[in-house]
Amino acid sequence: MDNLERGAQEAVPERDHAGEEEKLLRAARSNDWAETGLRDRPGFLIRRLHQIHTALFLQECASEGITPVQYSVLTALGQLGPSEQIVISRAVGLDRTSTADVMQRLEKRKLIRRRPSPTDGRSKIATLTEVGINLLQRVDEAASAAHSRTLEPLTADARRELMQAMRTIVDAYPDLERKAN
Repeated sequence: MDNLERGAQEAVPERDHAGEEEKLLRAARSNDWAETGLRDRPGFLIRRLHQIHTALFLQECASEGITPVQYSVLTALGQLGPSEQIVISRAVGLDRTSTADVMQRLEKRKLIRRRPSPTDGRSKIATLTEVGINLLQRVDEAASAAHSRTLEPLTADARRELMQAMRTIVDAYPDLERKAN
């Protein structure tokens, strides 16, 4: 993933998101690609779907200034409890560098707390703070709305089939290396 794509995924929280989600949605709605043959490439369609979902997520969660990646990290911490960053990295599907960057942003916002691991000084253990728990509870409904909006064009059966197909693909490559680029 290049820096531009990572920036779209993981925007700096202090940055003003006003209009950003609308810009992403406009780009996502554009069908200039329709006659290029790109519509037959799974990688292209997956990237476009990611853009659409990111824009919808930013719309739904705009009041909290949280990105999909940050939400995933907070969700993983909420479900796993205090965890080493490498565990969160694997759970969320991020490389170590990206995970460290996200964790640093979340810590600055006082959503998580990090401390050195008692068994390995090079490793850090992250824990949700009360502020993080409260934000996660507030965002859950909005994030769910973004997920529903992403799949809205599909019938209920098609939604289930798409979700199962995506799980099948993801599960087929459990050890594929996660890289930032």
